[in-house]
Amino acid sequence: MDAKQLKWVYLLILSLVWGSSFILIKRGLVGLSAVQVGAFRIIFAALFLLIFGFKSLSKISKSQWKFVALTSFFGTFTPAFLFAIAETQVDSSIVAIMNSLTPLNTLVLGAVLFGIQFQKRQVWGVFVGLAGCLLLVLSGASSHPEQNYYYVGLVVIATICYAINVNLIKRYLPDLNSVSITTGNFMVLLIPALIILGATDISQKLSLQETQHSILFVMILGVLGTGIANILFFKLIQISSPVFATSVTYLIPIVAFFWGLLDNEMLTPIQFFGAFIILIGVYLSAKK
Repeated sequence: MDAKQLKWVYLLILSLVWGSSFILIKRGLVGLSAVQVGAFRIIFAALFLLIFGFKSLSKISKSQWKFVALTSFFGTFTPAFLFAIAETQVDSSIVAIMNSLTPLNTLVLGAVLFGIQFQKRQVWGVFVGLAGCLLLVLSGASSHPEQNYYYVGLVVIATICYAINVNLIKRYLPDLNSVSITTGNFMVLLIPALIILGATDISQKLSLQETQHSILFVMILGVLGTGIANILFFKLIQISSPVFATSVTYLIPIVAFFWGLLDNEMLTPIQFFGAFIILIGVYLSAKK
């Protein structure tokens, strides 16, 4: 299978895996705090990757380690905690839709910080996407007063981190094996995540059944939705482009929405319209 076909296979797999991540975060929050969910997610992914990808670390040169560390911070560490905190206040399906801002931010930051050229149509896509985002947030805040929609700002910050991450990988680590990048990322993050987890009250909660169930959901999230998915994502960046790779966020909200329906989450008609506008903006920004 050539790169043109393979990139679409990766895109579909990632949309299914990452679209399911938001409901797994929600399940993790039943018995764990947001900080514990984020820390456990990193720890499980790190242990999995170090077992199966440790040998790949030898392929990372000394000059590349600083970029591996940077991508670990922007691409994994910060978003892992921001998404979990956001879902303590906002429905998982809304968080997934807001995640669709990633390609827009990839375009903007790619142009501003990395000198990537863009077309006028793509600029319009950014403004259309932001308009849809504003409509989605304002409508959600009025129709769900029990939820704190200020927390979607954390999701926006996470998408900016993702945008920086993909541009860094495309610019500075284009030839490094995706397994090496992913394993290197989590080797850097393992100790900080263990320290953060140890600073919480996790030892007092481990005997609780709901905590054990939540840890199981986060383990699935860490291994499948973070470890394996990141390998596929970094490979996708390398065989395509940063904007194409982040266009996986077209499909993530669809998968997340159906999971949300099963969990009694529902969008209002105006929120549906706002989500649709966001996806139009993403399409315009990603189209060449």
